[in-house]
Amino acid sequence: MAIPTLRQAVRDAGRVLAEAGVPSADHDARALAEHLLGTTPLMVAAEPDPSFHEAYARLVARRAAREPLQHIVGWAPFRYLRLAVRRGVFVPRPETEVVVDVAVAELAGRAGDALVVDLCCGAGGIAIALATETAARVVAVDAEPAAVALTADNAAACGADVRVELGDVREPGLLADLAGLVDVVVANPPYIPPGARPVDPEVRDHDPELALYGGGPDGLDVPRAVVAAAARMLRDGGLLVMEHADVQGPAARAMVAGTGHFTDVATRPDLTGRDRMVVARRAPRSHSRVAP
Repeated sequence: MAIPTLRQAVRDAGRVLAEAGVPSADHDARALAEHLLGTTPLMVAAEPDPSFHEAYARLVARRAAREPLQHIVGWAPFRYLRLAVRRGVFVPRPETEVVVDVAVAELAGRAGDALVVDLCCGAGGIAIALATETAARVVAVDAEPAAVALTADNAAACGADVRVELGDVREPGLLADLAGLVDVVVANPPYIPPGARPVDPEVRDHDPELALYGGGPDGLDVPRAVVAAAARMLRDGGLLVMEHADVQGPAARAMVAGTGHFTDVATRPDLTGRDRMVVARRAPRSHSRVAP
């Protein structure tokens, strides 16, 4: 039996992945081959050694079983970054890049003394992007020790100066030293309601539940804690940018506005045009009111 060419092997792998329901089948087939060969782009690769095909088949089988591509290759792209990923830590997603866009626009032209806090930082994508794309000082926080360790490692690998802290956003004393001093609070917290289940097996079966489910009947208990923390940390006029599910826009706006600590509360779309983040500005403390 003739050994298939590299082009044939990748084409066949794409068909296998498509039949398994992988939405980005052709892309992932190429990415797995590039990972195995250590060559990017694939078009510059020479015909591989025959042992390639057996190893490649094993990787394709893992992806066909809906193991995340990022777990197989060990990294994920995020904006201009290449971030390491590890099991037990939420995999960065392209949709979250728009959160960074909003924060970068807010920080444009600011001096180097601007301060940003990333709550529920996960693998550190938002924090590291802001540390490398702006002159701001950045602090990243997560309640999961594995996420804190991964963010620190990713920051070091990317040459980013990020203060990384272990802490639960629900703790009233979290980052007490920064109260009233922060220019921008960014967050991609867990927000899935307890009765809902992610459709994609890559998320449902592989991302940690702590990073997915926000608590409470509406999934917004952790986001409420983010908003409360932002109200404490932000200086007057500072900006909150928080991701949420596309069906939670009205609830997120009402939650933020209802604190009485924010003005200019609005919903912003993600890369796909879906309502995926709430943006609000810290009201002057002399004018803040707590809603009844």
